[in-house]
Amino acid sequence: MRNAGWTRREVLVAVPGIVIGAAAVAKAQTATQVPWSAGTEAPKLVVPPNATDCHHHIYDGRFPIAPEATLKPADALVSEYRLLKKRLGTTRHVIVQPSTYGVDNSCLLNALGQFGLETARGVAVVNTMVTDRELQDMHAAGVRGIRFNLSPAGSTTFQMVAPLSKQVAPLGWHIQVNAAADQLVAAKDLWYSLPSQIVFDHLAHVPIPMGTQHPVFALVTDLMQKGKAWVKLSGAYQETKVGAPSYSDTIPIAQGYVKVAPERLVWGSDWPHPTEKDKPNDAILLDLLAAWVPDTATRNRILVDNPAKLYGF
Repeated sequence: MRNAGWTRREVLVAVPGIVIGAAAVAKAQTATQVPWSAGTEAPKLVVPPNATDCHHHIYDGRFPIAPEATLKPADALVSEYRLLKKRLGTTRHVIVQPSTYGVDNSCLLNALGQFGLETARGVAVVNTMVTDRELQDMHAAGVRGIRFNLSPAGSTTFQMVAPLSKQVAPLGWHIQVNAAADQLVAAKDLWYSLPSQIVFDHLAHVPIPMGTQHPVFALVTDLMQKGKAWVKLSGAYQETKVGAPSYSDTIPIAQGYVKVAPERLVWGSDWPHPTEKDKPNDAILLDLLAAWVPDTATRNRILVDNPAKLYGF
């Protein structure tokens, strides 16, 4: 992630549409030092009540790391994530099982228990050995989907997607997919065949500079228009060539999704940013949403209404 050394003032000029409300910021958002996040300032974007961070992780050294894990971050605890919520002003959130723990969802379920069902939901990782009873128990704990982390391959494979999608569909769960753009395109027929909803991580990893001209954008937007898929507006640093703080090369991609199907989008922080050596500034990442989604009503829908529908808040 490249740091261009921009000032906060320059970021606000580069990212139009930010709603500034000093009283609201003072009430809901607070300058806070958060582990695994650069900066301390509160965002300039004032989020609405029940704004939802739909993608973050919890890491806790009390739980065993999977033998096949390649990402092994230090602890990023429930108490530390609560500091991020205070800084951003978000209310609801979705904990995503990281590849670090493989199919052992103990850390995820423990975190869900600490946060409570009023504000938290989860996305688990399972393989084809999972039983219906185990899925039902996870549902009671707040899990509403399963994740396939396919790039790099870990505890799950493309061959598991179809049978597990069929198994979780009766629960109303979705499948969440993290894979490279070319992998998604190569598996095109698979996505159209699934009985469950599909959620694509991190802008579906649309490559830059091809952007919306890459075949993955046409594939994902068609699935969205057909009512089969969702996209997470997250991970601005994943494919950018421009880097922080503007991430300006991601704006046409995000706005392209908004133009096609705003009712099929959610936002996520990706805290504690396990893929990044130099941690991004989460206030800037939230403020970027104003450039991605300039219309306030649409942005609020993405932050509140869409997550409520997808995760059952």
